[in-house]
Amino acid sequence: MSSAIEKAVEALELLPEEMQESAAAYLLSQARKFRALKDAIDEGMADVEAGRVVPWDLEDFLKQARSQAKR
Repeated sequence: MSSAIEKAVEALELLPEEMQESAAAYLLSQARKFRALKDAIDEGMADVEAGRVVPWDLEDFLKQARSQAKR
């Protein structure tokens, strides 16, 4: 077992029994959020490396938005 896992287990064991389940659920939810964010970043970086991302021109975007709003 890694040292991080051992520390997490020790921390949970130090908590009162009625708090252990909610603490474990919170840690799991945070880990899932981290994984989802990491996956999204990896996907974005793959898009950059594949050339599917282009620089964004705010002025051009505003011009297009204003011209469409006038229609």
